[in-house]
Amino acid sequence: MGAMNCDCLVIGAGFGGLGAALTLAEGGAKVIVCEALNYPGGCASTFHRAGHSFESGATLFSGFDNGQLFASWISKHRLEVKTVALDPIVELRAPGFVFPIPGKREALIDQMCALPNAPEKKLRAFFSRQKKVADTLWPVLDTPDLLPPLKARALAHHALHAGRYAFLTPLIGQPLLKVLEEEGVASFPPLRLFVDAVCQITVQAPAAEAEAVLALSALDYFFRGTRHVQGGIGALAFALTSAITKLGSEVKLANAVKKLERLPDGRWQATTRAGVIEAKSVIANLLPQDLRKLCATPIDSKPLDQIAEDIEGGWGAVMLYRALPSNRFDASAKHLELVRDPNQLLVEGNHLFCSVSAQDEKEGGLGTRSVTISTHVALKPFRALDSVGQGAAVAKIQAQMRETITLFAPELDAPVLELTASPRTFARFTRRHLGAVGGIPRRAGLHNYRQLSPLEAAPGLFLVGDSVFPGQSTLATATGGQRVATALLSRLR
Repeated sequence: MGAMNCDCLVIGAGFGGLGAALTLAEGGAKVIVCEALNYPGGCASTFHRAGHSFESGATLFSGFDNGQLFASWISKHRLEVKTVALDPIVELRAPGFVFPIPGKREALIDQMCALPNAPEKKLRAFFSRQKKVADTLWPVLDTPDLLPPLKARALAHHALHAGRYAFLTPLIGQPLLKVLEEEGVASFPPLRLFVDAVCQITVQAPAAEAEAVLALSALDYFFRGTRHVQGGIGALAFALTSAITKLGSEVKLANAVKKLERLPDGRWQATTRAGVIEAKSVIANLLPQDLRKLCATPIDSKPLDQIAEDIEGGWGAVMLYRALPSNRFDASAKHLELVRDPNQLLVEGNHLFCSVSAQDEKEGGLGTRSVTISTHVALKPFRALDSVGQGAAVAKIQAQMRETITLFAPELDAPVLELTASPRTFARFTRRHLGAVGGIPRRAGLHNYRQLSPLEAAPGLFLVGDSVFPGQSTLATATGGQRVATALLSRLR
């Protein structure tokens, strides 16, 4: 049997790979997507166990407002995806503190200013400054043509608006904490808790460490088309695969790529479970370490080396997946953020993000609701332990998670089913190196801006996903895939 041929092979059906594949297919390219698992989505997927469905990670998803990427795809391709705007979007709970986070910025500011001893004038000044940053950067993310590689139209746009970017210069390379201190609000506990909690799930670093420009923009996460996806994020992932196939391309699930090599004529050849594929170009929705394992010839790429090193200093996740009786809650989906001790790092059971499915979703079994609960664990110290030590560390973190739940969300206790997961679980099921999640922590420094252009690791071999610009979220990875595909379409034509 001869090799299958295509314009582009996409390895991995995470949202970076799906975004790239759909954009290429829209442009008339012949694409083959190969995914090792039997379902799409990667780290943002929905899986099934014991008659229940669970999100791989507890989170919310942005990009569903009119004009934003996911909303545009849903409309353009008539995807059967239903999203729900929640209010509150998230409820933040800590000792003596329950703060429902509304879906409107103005409502959030008013609630924050109404808290006891709130420095209202300073809080409003901080949020005004934060809004200016977010209003400058989010439109760029919503318009991938304005991201590198820059064409003439994008260069003209940025030149015309250069004055709008000047105020960002003093923030570059600075931690968010410095901005909080400059505005006189760093010592207001409710704001600091809110900021640290949002930053931990977006830029993957607390305010004391987070790059100010990126963190200030990320604080808008709940206000930028953020929705609950009915049926789980897997519903969107499957809908995108359907759109890709309707455009004449292919998505091959349960078809792992085993080897990747460059042919003498410059094309790429992949050996997969289902046969050999030859392609003019390859887009890999993988971590650098996993890409290198596939390549028959070593890849000499300093940017790839640096990303791989940064990932080693990032995060894994420890998880609890629970099924609970439906009568514990009202009918809507819920998202809770729990902090046991605001004075400690928001990791390893001290900080939990919890996602509860809606009553009318198929995620739960008969009469139950599915709950996904996650917390961060630092990969470097975890990796330094032997297998027994790792098992003990995970058990300790999960015990802390259960205690935090009992203290701050007792309605999530006494499950009819509980499953657990750790970085080792993620490594096994998502095929990601070390089970890394969340991308690279955006800690303060100029290094955040060193690789803004699409990363071509070797001629015709591109990297997409949460480890490359523009970053961590499902929306960001899909946007990154779209912009790489747009650049590649010009080359294919």
